[in-house]
Amino acid sequence: MTEKTSPRMLKIWHTANLDVVRSNEPDLTMRQMTVLLTVYMTLPPHTVRGLAEKMNVTKPVITRALDTLSQRGLIKRKRDEKDRRNVLVQRTVKGAVYLSELSDRILAAEKLVDGEHGDYE
Repeated sequence: MTEKTSPRMLKIWHTANLDVVRSNEPDLTMRQMTVLLTVYMTLPPHTVRGLAEKMNVTKPVITRALDTLSQRGLIKRKRDEKDRRNVLVQRTVKGAVYLSELSDRILAAEKLVDGEHGDYE
């Protein structure tokens, strides 16, 4: 692999993703995960329009991702009281727990990969 590619990081990502796929929990698409992470890792307020602009995708793409995320309780939507035309995307406790557990999986994957003594090279 080239200098700009980190086989270690890819192995960690692969290992963490395998753990998610093998669990009984529903897994998210890359788009859904990116929307979720954007909502949790950037300052609010979050709107469909704002998320679409930030991710450089269309509003329907964001809406479809939000539909799934809200059905799973990972985010919630609320009408903006200041501008009733806007819908605000908000964090939930369930979403925070989901991302905390994902973070734990990534850390565990890192330990596992690092314990393999270079198997990723």
